[in-house]
Amino acid sequence: MTTETEVPIAPAPEIQEINWDTIGKKQDNYSAAERDRLSSAYEKTLTSISEHQVLEGVVVDKTIKDIVVNINYKSEGAIPITEFRYNPDLKIGDKVEVYVEKQEDKNGQLVLSHKKARFVRAWERVNEALATNEIIKGFVKCRTKGGLIVDVFGMEAFLPGSQIDVKPVRDYDAYVNKTMEFKVVKINPEFKNVVVSHKALIEAEIEQQKQEIISKLEKGQVLEGTVKNITSYGVFIDLGGVDGLIHITDLSWFRITHPEEVVKLGDKIHVVILDFDNEKKRIQLGLKQLSAHPWDSLSADLKVGDKVKGKIVVVADYGAFIEIAPGVEGLIHVSEMSWSQHLRTAHDFFKVGDEAEAVVLTLNREERKMTLGIKQAAPDPWANILDRFPKGSKHVGTVRNFTNFGVFVELAEGIDGLIHISDLSWTKKIKHPSEFTKIGDKVDVSVLEVNVESRRLSLGHKQLEENPWDTFETIFTLDSIHKGTITNMTDKGATIMLPYGVEGFAPAKHLIKENGTPAKLEEVLDFKVIEFNKESKKIIVSHSRIKEDTITEDKNQKSAGRRADAQDARSSVKKIRSSMEKTTLGDLGELANLKSDMEKSEKKAKEDEENK
Repeated sequence: MTTETEVPIAPAPEIQEINWDTIGKKQDNYSAAERDRLSSAYEKTLTSISEHQVLEGVVVDKTIKDIVVNINYKSEGAIPITEFRYNPDLKIGDKVEVYVEKQEDKNGQLVLSHKKARFVRAWERVNEALATNEIIKGFVKCRTKGGLIVDVFGMEAFLPGSQIDVKPVRDYDAYVNKTMEFKVVKINPEFKNVVVSHKALIEAEIEQQKQEIISKLEKGQVLEGTVKNITSYGVFIDLGGVDGLIHITDLSWFRITHPEEVVKLGDKIHVVILDFDNEKKRIQLGLKQLSAHPWDSLSADLKVGDKVKGKIVVVADYGAFIEIAPGVEGLIHVSEMSWSQHLRTAHDFFKVGDEAEAVVLTLNREERKMTLGIKQAAPDPWANILDRFPKGSKHVGTVRNFTNFGVFVELAEGIDGLIHISDLSWTKKIKHPSEFTKIGDKVDVSVLEVNVESRRLSLGHKQLEENPWDTFETIFTLDSIHKGTITNMTDKGATIMLPYGVEGFAPAKHLIKENGTPAKLEEVLDFKVIEFNKESKKIIVSHSRIKEDTITEDKNQKSAGRRADAQDARSSVKKIRSSMEKTTLGDLGELANLKSDMEKSEKKAKEDEENK
């Protein structure tokens, strides 16, 4: 029997853990430790970035649609090629600024933007340019409403039409597609708006030129300039970068109405500096000062009192200017045009272009002033005033003017007199002369007073008639009654037109009629004279007094009758008493009764009188 030999069993092999990450992949034969070491070394070569950051990158590839940029990050970013339209020469290897929008999108791709990076950098640059007043360059892209759109540092800025040039610009299209210099003048941080100006550069340059030119100016200096602009008040002259003004009064020694009579636009002329202001940059120029003054050629023999002839060049209300020689004028004041005293204007005597002869009244050669007169060429009407208009003489004059206190009447050229308002009428109370006459009317007057020294005439109109108040004194006696018409009423009373055209006044309390109602305007009533004053020509009347006096008179008459009856009774009593002493005893009873009756009658009469 064969004995089986027992074979030793080998131990089962140890099962290793499967690394599923390596299945299907090429073995790199790196241990975990080595892998960690290499990963750490790789990450150190990458740049740490954050979103919304502006970084510099390198163009590593260029396709039809994109520009691939490496910013030394895990992945590269693709930027649309349209964002580099401004730079058609971009090539691989060029450095560009990019804006990190996202570190990874949903596909794990880095998202970059070159346009936004340019905007961020541009915003920083324009703020810096505004702060430092830096001059920057920009590209005019297109025109828009009111101005132009300019690309500066990659962002759009607005150039207003008024800021393109110092002169008005009408054709904006002429500046499109041009590169120009600008200054940043305004920034709106909220809306990221930028306003630039090219005009500011020109003004600064002009201002610098002005400073240089003005620093060399001196009063009295003669310069050559060009007529730049003509206005109604003067001429602006370009002195080569700075403007000066010739006022119209400094253009010519002769009187002109507009500067175009002397210069034309574009003329080159020599001017003299009269004054200038360094702060306000104003230069006052003169042209006429380069020629001799016309007064220098005025005859040395001319003196006060001489007669001169000339042409009227200006007429104003207060007077007229007469040119007696080229550039030499004298003033004829309106008061020297006529001997008349009433108010008139120079237009009543002259118009521009009239020839006139005048007398020299004043002459000041140093101040170059002269006053003239034309009335002096005629005789003074006041020279024989006492012969022509003696006191008490009667004349017919023309009403020339009114005042509150009277009427000015012209008796002859240069002879005016005043009729005081109180000398217009004997009977009417006139509040204003216009109630009596009107300007231009003829009026009869009497000369009351003549004052030769002050050249004043006092006239009267009412004095042509006798004073009717001498007669009125006998007609309007106290308590006399007259018919009257109410012509005017006030709170204080009424004016009453009485016979013979004389006016009276009735106080308000004297206008109450018999029925208790007040009298009305235009009503005709009887009025009693209660006051008459010849000196002040005043008559006070009353309508109410007529009835009141009638009632009083009736009462007085009744009272007088009662007093007569009482007197008779008292006389009878006396007679009875006297008779009683002589009567017999038989008559005493009858007499006693009669006495009693008489005493009662007397007592009653006395009581009636006391009651009254």
